[in-house]
Amino acid sequence: MSLTVTGARRRPARVWALFLVTGLAGFMTTLDNTVVTVAIPSIQRDLGAGLAALEWVATGYILTFAGLMLAGGRLADVHGPRRVLLAGLGMFTAASLGAGLAGEVGVLVAARLAQGAGAALILPATLAVLAGREERQRSTGVAVWMASGAAALALGPVAGGYVSEHAHWSWVFLANVPLGVAIMALAAVALPDGSPDGSPDGSVVALPDGSAVALPEGSGEGPGGTGRPGGRPGGGRELDVAGVVASVVFLGAGTFALTHGGAHGWASPAVVVAVLGCAGGGVAFVVAERRAREPMVELGLFRVRSFSGGVAAQVLWGLGVNGVFFYTAIFLQGVLGFTPTDSGMAFVPLALLVVIVTPLAPLVERWLGAGRTVAAGLVLVAGGMALAATLEAGDGWGRLLPAVCAIGVGSALTMPLGSAVLGAVPEARAGVAGGIFSVSREISGLFGIAAVGVIVHAAGDFATGYAAGLLAAAGLVLAGALISLATLP
Repeated sequence: MSLTVTGARRRPARVWALFLVTGLAGFMTTLDNTVVTVAIPSIQRDLGAGLAALEWVATGYILTFAGLMLAGGRLADVHGPRRVLLAGLGMFTAASLGAGLAGEVGVLVAARLAQGAGAALILPATLAVLAGREERQRSTGVAVWMASGAAALALGPVAGGYVSEHAHWSWVFLANVPLGVAIMALAAVALPDGSPDGSPDGSVVALPDGSAVALPEGSGEGPGGTGRPGGRPGGGRELDVAGVVASVVFLGAGTFALTHGGAHGWASPAVVVAVLGCAGGGVAFVVAERRAREPMVELGLFRVRSFSGGVAAQVLWGLGVNGVFFYTAIFLQGVLGFTPTDSGMAFVPLALLVVIVTPLAPLVERWLGAGRTVAAGLVLVAGGMALAATLEAGDGWGRLLPAVCAIGVGSALTMPLGSAVLGAVPEARAGVAGGIFSVSREISGLFGIAAVGVIVHAAGDFATGYAAGLLAAAGLVLAGALISLATLP
């Protein structure tokens, strides 16, 4: 068998084009999680939509996004990340155009659901195309991907508010069209032949020394390989339909329960059915994966310490940070007396620090190791939350900014999480691993909003409840720091 080592022949320009693709794709899909929220009043006025329909406009995206992401990851493993990435970008861009041109709320809801489906293909595929890179390139690429998502999370409300105030709400969606087309064109250049490293069939195996080898088509060799003919090493060609359906039911029903439980009550019939569907889907998923000849998710992945530890730390970060983000805008306006514009601007320093500090994270990782770097970042995030819990009515920027800056710098230092998770699994399972990592980020955000909401509402007084929620979130983030120290290299 003839092997071709490709690690020494990588083109730097193409590598950076790939980083740009993954960063922009991550930014665009994450931004649509939050950017529409501020535009809801304008949409209601223009389309005459009722509250129930508006709720679907806001939550329909995350419902299909989270519900289909594991399936998207498996499709990337079976058909190759380039093909799935381009398909997802095309679907997302077309759906954004449909949303921007929607003349009635039903069309807008359908377009939002389609946007989420496209994003569920994009996000795991972007991580899968990074998995075959040597360690330093993978770390840089994943850091760019995670930073773009964190920046989008912080800037979403600001961008949505600006568009709603100075332009028609449709531009919240139409702005995605030229960006999506540009990313597709760039992806065609960065991945011209359908694989991250230029091999004809996408079957590339990373070696410990940082280089890579291209395996002949159908060899099935490499880490985690099955020896079966066809496709990427160990990836197989079976889609595991039972696992796909069970994962969609499990994640979709769980997402529905989390997004609608607070508004409709956890005892409402629809939410109770969703919770039961989530539980049933979860059990069915485990059974399906144990029986499948080519399971969508190798459950044995969770026995790998760095994989399960990285996912757990990501979940705990998401539980804390996302829950706080959701209620901070209310606190800034209702307690500190900020204007809506000032409230949105409060997140800008955080986003800027994430972007500025992220390039330094791989350098710190090489000095301290991934575990210590991530742990230090999570400790900083927790410290920023604890500092924010001391804010009182009448406080201004002077007391707010140190807390925001600590959270921004700390979040940037958690960037090695993604690379550690991808580096712990065979490349042939990178799509599913990316799907798991991405799902953990999305679902943890919803759980965080729900959990902090319970604390806030239980306190009676919003300011008191917000402070208690911040401290609880800080505790979760600190737990993530301990897990990082214990499990990451």
